Amino acid sequence: MSDYSPGRPSATSLGDYARQSVQPGGWLRKEDLHACVRDPVMDTMNFLNEITVRYPAAISFAPGRPYDGFFDTEQIFTYIRCYLEHLAANGNSAAQIRDAMFQYGPTAGRIRQLIAASLRQDENIDVPPESIVVTVGCQEAMVLALRAIVSGREDVVLVSSPCYVGITGAARLLDIALTAVEEREDGFRCADLEDAVRAELARGRRPRAFYVVPDHSNPSGTTMSLGARHQLLELAGRHHLLLLEDSPYRLVSPGPHLPTLKSLDRQGAVLLLGSFSKTVFPGARVGFAVADQVVADHAGRTGLLADELAKIKSMVTVNTSPLSQAAVAGMLLASGGRIAECNAKTAAYYGNAMRSTINQLDQRFPADRRTALGVRWNEPNGGFFLTVRVPFRADNAALARSAEEFGVIWTPMYYFYPDGGGDYSIRLSISYLTQEDIEEGIARLTRFIEAEVHAAATIQ
Repeated sequence: MSDYSPGRPSATSLGDYARQSVQPGGWLRKEDLHACVRDPVMDTMNFLNEITVRYPAAISFAPGRPYDGFFDTEQIFTYIRCYLEHLAANGNSAAQIRDAMFQYGPTAGRIRQLIAASLRQDENIDVPPESIVVTVGCQEAMVLALRAIVSGREDVVLVSSPCYVGITGAARLLDIALTAVEEREDGFRCADLEDAVRAELARGRRPRAFYVVPDHSNPSGTTMSLGARHQLLELAGRHHLLLLEDSPYRLVSPGPHLPTLKSLDRQGAVLLLGSFSKTVFPGARVGFAVADQVVADHAGRTGLLADELAKIKSMVTVNTSPLSQAAVAGMLLASGGRIAECNAKTAAYYGNAMRSTINQLDQRFPADRRTALGVRWNEPNGGFFLTVRVPFRADNAALARSAEEFGVIWTPMYYFYPDGGGDYSIRLSISYLTQEDIEEGIARLTRFIEAEVHAAATIQ
C-alpha cells in the first residue's frame, strides 16, 4: 500500500480506513494540513507546559495567569445567584430566567448592558451596548476582528514587536500577513509605526490595523506614554488605520492609570478587545469586543462593525456560554460595575510582587555585578511581566537546563518576535507566585545566569 492514497474510503472499508489512519505511514500527512500546524508559534505554549510537567518542583516565572489565592469556589455560585436575582428583579419570569441560563442565547451576548455600564464607570468609555460582542475570551475577539477587517491578500496587520503570541497565532490561522514594528528598549515610538505604514504602502499593500497593548504589555511590560497615545490616534486618523487595543492588565495593576486609547478616541479608530480573565477569573472564558465603528454598504445602509463580528461569531462558537456570562455578570453587579475597586486588593498584590521581583534582582545583581555579567532588566510599574536581558542565547535548550539543573522556569522572549529577535532576553511573570517563591526563584535564576555566563567564558 502506498504512503498516500487520496479519496474517501468506501463504507465497507471504514474499519480498515480508521485503523490505517492512525498507523505510522497512514494516508494523512502533516504537510497536507494547514501550514499553521507546523508553525513554531503553535508549539511555544506546549513546550512550556511540557517543561512544567517534567520539572514539577521548579519555580515557574512562565505562566501569565492570576494568583490562585484570590479564588474561592463559592464565588461562582454567589455571582450566579446575584445575576439570577437581578433577572428576577427586572421582571423576568421563571421561564425567561430558565431560558437565559439553559439556552444558547443571542450570539452577541446577554450581558452587553452590564459591560457597557462597567466601561463607563471604570474607563470613561461611553458606547452603546449594541456595539459590544461578548466573546469566548479575548482570543476569540482577536479572531473575529482580524477576520472581519482583512479582506484581501494585499491587506496587512501591523503588530508591536515583541507582541502577545495570541495575535500572532490568530493571524497564522487566518493566513493574514503581519508586519512587525520593533519596540525599542524605552518603549513604542509612533515614528517607527509611521515608517512601517509608509513602507507597506510603497509595497502596494494596505495597512488595515495595528495591534497594541498600551498598558503593561505582554511580554515586555512597557506602558505607552500619554503623549504617544495621542500621537498614535492622530497617526491612525491620517492613515485610516484601525487600532486593536488589548489591555487586560490595567485593572489589576496599581493606579493611577493612563486613559485607554478607546476613551481618547474621537474618530472611531479604536476597536477595543477586552477580557475578564484577569479581573474575574480565567475559567469563565469571557471576553468582549467593542466595535462601534459605522459600516455602510453600497446601498447606503449602515450598521455597526459589531453586527459583522456577531455574524462571524455565529459560525465560530455560536455564542458565549450563558453560564459563564452569568458568573461575570454577577461580579459586575456585586461591584456596581466598578471592577477597579473590586480588584484593589488584587492590584496591590501584583504591584507588591512586581516590586519584590525587581528588588530581588537588584540585591542579587548589584550595579557592578550586573555590568560585569551583562545583565539588565526593565522596571514596569504594573502588569504581570518584566524583561531580563542576558548575555547568552536564551532558547529552549537553555530553558531546559534552567529547569533541570537549577529548578527555575522562565519564558524565552524570542517566542514573541514575529520576524525574529529576542534571542538574548527572557520574560519573567510575577503574577502566579508568592513572595517566598519570588525570593527563592530569583536566587535560582541568579545561579543559572552566572553558570551560563561562566560556561560561555570557558568555551571562549
